[in-house]
Amino acid sequence: MKTEGDFKNGQILLIDKPLTWTSFQAVNKLRWAIRKAYNIKKIKVGHAGTLDPLATGLLVICTGKMTKQINTFQGQEKEYTGMFVLGGTTPSFDLETEVNETFATEHITEDLIHKTTEQFIGVINQFPPVFSAIKKDGKRLYEFARAGEDVEIKSRQVEITEFEITAIRGLELDFRVVCSKGTYIRSLAHDYGKALSSGAHLSVLRRTRIGNFKVEDSLTPEEFIGTIPFKEKN
Repeated sequence: MKTEGDFKNGQILLIDKPLTWTSFQAVNKLRWAIRKAYNIKKIKVGHAGTLDPLATGLLVICTGKMTKQINTFQGQEKEYTGMFVLGGTTPSFDLETEVNETFATEHITEDLIHKTTEQFIGVINQFPPVFSAIKKDGKRLYEFARAGEDVEIKSRQVEITEFEITAIRGLELDFRVVCSKGTYIRSLAHDYGKALSSGAHLSVLRRTRIGNFKVEDSLTPEEFIGTIPFKEKN
C-alpha cells in the first residue's frame, strides 16, 4: 500500500484511459484522489504522452520526483491496436467528425490490403491531422480547423517498425502498429487509404504499450483510486 511519501518521492502509475476521457482528465482525477487521501495541498502529477479522447489504453502517469522522467518515457517506442474503416474519409481522420468523402473499394483485395502496409514500414514523412493539439502561431491546429480556417501544416519524420492488418471484415480492418514518438495513427489511417487508391479513417484506437510498460499491467482510474487508503474524517 502506497504512502504519502511514496507519491511525493515519485511513482509510475500505469492507467488504462477510458473512452471519451481526455488525458488531462485522467491526470486530474488521480491528482485529486492523491491530494484528498493524504491531505496534500500540492503534488506534481503528469502523463508521458497524450491519448485522444476517442482512444483508450495505456497512460504512463508520473508523480512527485518521477515527473522528471516524463520526457524519457515520451520518447520510447509505442504500440497501438485498433480499426480502420475503408471507403470514406473524415476531416479529423477519425470519428470526431463525420465522413465527408467516399471512395470506391471494389478493387481492394486482401492481398492488396496486406501488401500496402509495406509502404509505411521504416522512416516516413507524415502530416499531422489538422484536428490536433500541435501549436502554430500560438494556437492549436484544431482551433484553426474548428473555425474553418486554412493553415499550412509541415510534415514530420516518424518511424514505423511494425504495421500489420490482423483481421479483415469487409471494409473494417483490425491493425497493430509499433512506432516512434510523434506518430499519428489517424494520419496513418488516412495515408493508408490513399495508398489503396481509396480512402480510410480511424474508428478504434487503443495504446497497448509504451517502452516496456504494457496496458495489461494497468488499472482504470477507478481501480487505482480504490487502492488508496482514504482517511475517514473525525
